[in-house]
Amino acid sequence: MDHSLKSPPVTALDDTFHAMIEASRGTSPPDLAARQDSLRRLRGMLADNERRLEQAISADFGHRCAFETTIAETLFLQTELKHTLKMLPRWMAPRRIATSLQFFPARNRLIPQPLGVVGIIAPWNYPLQLTLAPAIGAIAAGNRVLIKPSELTPHFSALLRELIAAAFDPIELSVTGIEDGVAQAFAALPFDHLVFTGSTRVGRIVAEAAGRNLTPVTLELGGKSPTIVDVSADIDEAAERIAYAKLLNAGQTCIAPDYVFVPEARRDAFAGRLHGHMLRMFGTNPANGDYTSIISDRHYQRLEGLLRDAIARGAKPLSVTSPEDPAWKKLRKFPPTVVVGATAEMAIMQEEIFGPLLPVLTYRDAHEVIRFINAHDRPLALYWFGKDETARENVLARTLSGGVTINDCLLHFAQMNQPMGGVGASGIGHYHGEWGFDSFSKLKPVFYRSPFNRMKDLYPPYGASIAWIEKLLRFLS
Repeated sequence: MDHSLKSPPVTALDDTFHAMIEASRGTSPPDLAARQDSLRRLRGMLADNERRLEQAISADFGHRCAFETTIAETLFLQTELKHTLKMLPRWMAPRRIATSLQFFPARNRLIPQPLGVVGIIAPWNYPLQLTLAPAIGAIAAGNRVLIKPSELTPHFSALLRELIAAAFDPIELSVTGIEDGVAQAFAALPFDHLVFTGSTRVGRIVAEAAGRNLTPVTLELGGKSPTIVDVSADIDEAAERIAYAKLLNAGQTCIAPDYVFVPEARRDAFAGRLHGHMLRMFGTNPANGDYTSIISDRHYQRLEGLLRDAIARGAKPLSVTSPEDPAWKKLRKFPPTVVVGATAEMAIMQEEIFGPLLPVLTYRDAHEVIRFINAHDRPLALYWFGKDETARENVLARTLSGGVTINDCLLHFAQMNQPMGGVGASGIGHYHGEWGFDSFSKLKPVFYRSPFNRMKDLYPPYGASIAWIEKLLRFLS
């Protein structure tokens, strides 16, 4: 292979990828014991290095609440590993498929097989969970996995690379560097499947690069996930749950509530209670260890710009202080802010917020809300609060989103027996649990002909008997 025009990191990437390809094509797929061994090594690596991983992630953020890393990343992965290890024998088994009457007594089977080499381009916001959750599904399906971490998490990326290298052969599971040029070269490789988690804008670039190789993709993107507070809702309960979901990881969550629709007459009451719950949870001190920093100065400045634009267009912020407050800005802690009186033309309603800003919009008729949601890109998540079952079912029937949680937020993502994935601009494909196993497998249909089957009666030359056979086939069809 001629590496003369490639940088050392890209050369190393090529070498690792091609070694994985050769191994996946040249050896038998890993059996159940081998896959379980890989998953147990991954589980042991997480358990033995939980504190180091937590510290590395916090160093990348400036400050990351330790408990948030535990519940949203480490424990999530341990739960998925436990579930996968338990269910893997059943997932791997050939699946019986019904056989049409005209082919009896033959059999159909669906046989799961590894695709080969799966690539994962990981994001920065939940760097551990969103790197290893798809890897768990890919490993369970018998694939070799190559991971490209985010350049915004250099401490975590270096540690993950070290830990994976110590626990796995590089042709089983490997982590690339984050140097310039690696991301572009990674997306251009002819993987058997490619997973990308990140923005819709970059997702389009990744999909275009993968398309040149006809590589199937799973795109976990984002967008503006709406929250609807119905007239039948308990507004204090809704405000508390929305505040928590919005401020987890300081709003840097792809399925965070992005904006809230409330009945016009209850706007001020709702906004006040929402702000009150934010204060109760995180207080007024930017040094509060429960509150996570914004990942970078650039992202902090982007959020400042969204808020300035909203204020200039007439919105009223509810916050403990301005994001320009030096005490908050020094720590890159963006003050939790309710944006009251948000309107569709504001920049804050034009792009995914990905931070602790929550616009509150109003409605008089629930049909207005549905029309608004359907006039925009399909969201990754939708949240509905209320007690009116008819209103709830109307929203579920008339909107399309990646997933929904009723009377809370985020929790549909944590269901191991439910798929996680977007629709349209918010993503393509699914993973989690058996859905991940199936996404990273070729479910190969196999037909087993019986020696007693009379298909030979259909062979030419066609004689007089073909007429009654045709009638029989029409009857059975």
